[in-house]
Amino acid sequence: MQQPALVVSDLSFSYPDKSDVLRDVSLEILPGERVGLIGPNGAGKTTLFLAICGVLKPNAGEIVLFGKPVTNGNFRPEIGMVFQNSDDQLFCPSTRDDVAFGPQNLGLSKEDVAARVTESLTTTGALELADRPPHHLSGGEKRMVSIAGVLAMRPRMVVYDEPNASLDIRSRRRLIRFLQTSHETFLIASHDLELVLEVCDRVVLMDEGRIVANGNPRETMCDAALMEAHGLEKPHSLIPHMEPHHGCA
Repeated sequence: MQQPALVVSDLSFSYPDKSDVLRDVSLEILPGERVGLIGPNGAGKTTLFLAICGVLKPNAGEIVLFGKPVTNGNFRPEIGMVFQNSDDQLFCPSTRDDVAFGPQNLGLSKEDVAARVTESLTTTGALELADRPPHHLSGGEKRMVSIAGVLAMRPRMVVYDEPNASLDIRSRRRLIRFLQTSHETFLIASHDLELVLEVCDRVVLMDEGRIVANGNPRETMCDAALMEAHGLEKPHSLIPHMEPHHGCA
């Protein structure tokens, strides 16, 4: 039997000024799965990600990552997180330095660090940006460099928090193509439901700190009543159109 990549069991969490941000959340993800996490603002998606990565300590429940319990403050290189705001991850003088930061802190040799930097920047199509200052990059370029920094750690699982936020159409499509060819297990939170349909095998719907649906993306998001009950809309591509849309033949 295949060991799950991630098992979240009966997880609950409250902030000092906000209770029940997560309420009895249970979730299992298998290696190689691409899971979309959807829900309205305040549903608990980012909090769940931070707990999975060991940044937040749950009030109750357990998180097991690749067979080992996750403990608060204990760094696990098997998992990496791409933050919603790329500027939260990019802080070095050059893109190359930023991507090298993680591997350097693993104690790798200069040769191994350089190899990982080249590999991850090539994978994300950002190698030509290696010597540019991060603050001179566009939003789409920053996003791919942020992903490269995570991939340089060679995680087995990646969590993406709104990775398409503030991206233009071209950068969004580039991100989608990258995610479609990604080899890592991933969990992606996004309000872009069309992106989730294109890249995910499964979708999990959260609202008010609970998981309210978990299943096939098309089947789940085709349920207009379910989506509307939790502050979302049925994706436009799933709405049948009897006539040419917007006057286009």
